[in-house]
Amino acid sequence: MRRKLAAGNWKMHGTRASLAEVRKLIAAHPDPACDVLLCPPATLIAWMDEAIGAAPLRLGGQDCHASFSGAHTGDIAAQMLADAGASHVILGHSERRADHSETDAEVHAKAEAARAAGLTALICVGETEAQRDTGETLEVIGRQLFGSTPDGATGNNTVIAYEPVWAIGTGRTPSLAQIAEVHDFIRSELLGRFGAEGTMIRILYGGSVKPVNAAEIFATSNVDGALVGGASLKAEDFGAIIAALERSAQG
Repeated sequence: MRRKLAAGNWKMHGTRASLAEVRKLIAAHPDPACDVLLCPPATLIAWMDEAIGAAPLRLGGQDCHASFSGAHTGDIAAQMLADAGASHVILGHSERRADHSETDAEVHAKAEAARAAGLTALICVGETEAQRDTGETLEVIGRQLFGSTPDGATGNNTVIAYEPVWAIGTGRTPSLAQIAEVHDFIRSELLGRFGAEGTMIRILYGGSVKPVNAAEIFATSNVDGALVGGASLKAEDFGAIIAALERSAQG
């Protein structure tokens, strides 16, 4: 069985004062019945690792460079994230694809670098509103999934997150039928490419996930958890999402 995963993407938010929310989260969920991952800005990873201590909460970066090291001012290598305490890294988020013109090939190279550093790559895919309106959703998702995911993906080194671009930070969410259609399609693609191992790769939904809609999203076909943005910044909100995911994991 795939263990459920609640992942929080803090994006460009947070200072050391924000670690108080992490401590609150740990106090409220000391032994969660699902995996919990927080991906803060790189400046906070080492501090957050210290704050977490022995608690069962995992850390991730929000991006990494494809190179092991080099003259890449402002970038961060995968092994640097691992050295700071990270076990995961988000790759190919739509904001990176849009703001930095990241291609599937670049995401693929970063995922290979992450794997070499012992990190689990959380690879994001998703269509724009225009692409959905013109009926291109599955074509776009299939192309991004194939181009961004390296050969040899397993449940241990890869997580896929479906984040419709038009739903990120907008308060809008696809219908449950739309979410199910894409998640079922992704599962089928993973099975076709990776065989039995495709059943073990977790597929998260992301895009305006909140305490009020989490339970119904988690009850949807092939949804193994969520990649949460703004709601992951507050222990109360993220904790409610974790609780909903725990209930779904327990059937």
